[in-house]
Amino acid sequence: MMTSQAIRFAIAGAVGFAADAGVLYIAIACGSGPFFGRVVSFLTAVWVTWQINRQYTFRDRGQRSAWVEWWRYLLSMLSGASINYAVYSLIIVTGPRSSWLPLLGVACGSVAGMFVNFFAAKFWAFRK
Repeated sequence: MMTSQAIRFAIAGAVGFAADAGVLYIAIACGSGPFFGRVVSFLTAVWVTWQINRQYTFRDRGQRSAWVEWWRYLLSMLSGASINYAVYSLIIVTGPRSSWLPLLGVACGSVAGMFVNFFAAKFWAFRK
């Protein structure tokens, strides 16, 4: 069961990654910069992955209001978010200037935080 959940969580993460990267590039194009833009894009990705995970990955979750579940999910993602944002920031600050650098930062940060986020979602946000 955990393997199929982990695979579905990774698929949701891939969709979230696309949303994250897309919103980040839009935010940067609008002048927000790579750090504030990343906050906006991360929150977007969290909302997208919550929608997918609640319907497919953890569909056997306990019943609670969507409002409560959203806040539990958002809070549970903060531990992985700190790892994610630290890796992203390190890449942005130390990497060579390139239009691809934010995408690389999002990818590396997402992978770094994914395992923490999976266990936080499974054992707290969507706990039965």
